[in-house]
Amino acid sequence: MSNIEDRHTDVLQNLEFAIVSVYRAEPAMLDLDAQDAVDALVQYYRAEQEGRRPPAIRLDGRAERVFHAARGMCEWRLGRERLPGLDETPGDPIPVAELVECLRRIGKSIRFWSKEAGRQGYLGFVSQYVQ
Repeated sequence: MSNIEDRHTDVLQNLEFAIVSVYRAEPAMLDLDAQDAVDALVQYYRAEQEGRRPPAIRLDGRAERVFHAARGMCEWRLGRERLPGLDETPGDPIPVAELVECLRRIGKSIRFWSKEAGRQGYLGFVSQYVQ
């Protein structure tokens, strides 16, 4: 089976768009804010995947804004919610397990680019590719 980048490029791009949207509104945002939000989303959706009640999420400031923006995108990709101002549907909803895999891949990218290029390394890198 192909890797997550091949199977769900569109989902990864949607999630990155949500993250970058917060970054563009708040240029002081750090990769750590994105990482905290993505880690919380992984916990949230893994709990659902395992039939458990999602944990209470406690994030501050920018990380909380990233969490809510990305969660809205997640819910859209799962076929559960519409995005504000957008009438189109995402096509076939993806399974929660694959969404978790996408979130984990983004978390891995955040860690890599932070290590390579500093506190805003991921945000600087990915924002080049998000319109």
